[in-house]
Amino acid sequence: MDLRDGSGADRAAGTAQRSPSRPPARFSDPGRDETGGAGHGSGGVPGGTDDGGGPALPSDHTQAILEATKEVAAVLKVSGRPFALVGSVAAYAHGIPVRLQHDTDFAVRQEDADVVTGALRERGIRIMDPPEDWLVKARSGGEQIDLIFSLAGRPVTSELLDRAQTLPVDSVHMPVLAPSDLMTARLLALSEHHCDFGTLLPMARGLRERVDWSRVREETGGAPMAMAFLYLLELLDVLPHGEAHP
Repeated sequence: MDLRDGSGADRAAGTAQRSPSRPPARFSDPGRDETGGAGHGSGGVPGGTDDGGGPALPSDHTQAILEATKEVAAVLKVSGRPFALVGSVAAYAHGIPVRLQHDTDFAVRQEDADVVTGALRERGIRIMDPPEDWLVKARSGGEQIDLIFSLAGRPVTSELLDRAQTLPVDSVHMPVLAPSDLMTARLLALSEHHCDFGTLLPMARGLRERVDWSRVREETGGAPMAMAFLYLLELLDVLPHGEAHP
């Protein structure tokens, strides 16, 4: 036996010592945005911080978004300027079961922007000016707020806001965009780069008795994605056949 080689066990031990250690397995962070970016704050990791230095919010932001919605609505009501809740939180107010994770949206007239943003600043809500000229962004309690002057390329008007319905949002009453206007705005926002019918189907099913589909069809005429979605509603028997198109 050649003692210089050592025993098999000694050689194995030496090999194990020379081999680099395998990195630990990485698991996906449930609080991280699945599109590749970080979620709110520090990615939703418990114990992290949001932009305001407070604890990071969980991946389901429903209650936090509702609190921000109520705070902003209270300020807007005091300002005396017309407004309406839009977007996913508006769908929630109309009774559609949605999981709120992104932001809360309010439609306001562009001529009221200075008064509205001034009132929010006085309340301590941080205002941000994005590069887009059709909205203003704000932050409250770690949640994003969008004040929108144009819905799918159409300016917010007094007539649109007059049609809003007053509904309770987590016990606070506020104007909410009417079902037909809400559906029209969502359909006109569809494009080749953003065409998620999956989020629209529950809304269409839940609101179908409250939407003026003939008006929706008229206002979205010529928009290919909207026409395709309305036809899909017929195929799924959400709408009677022939109602979604002339």
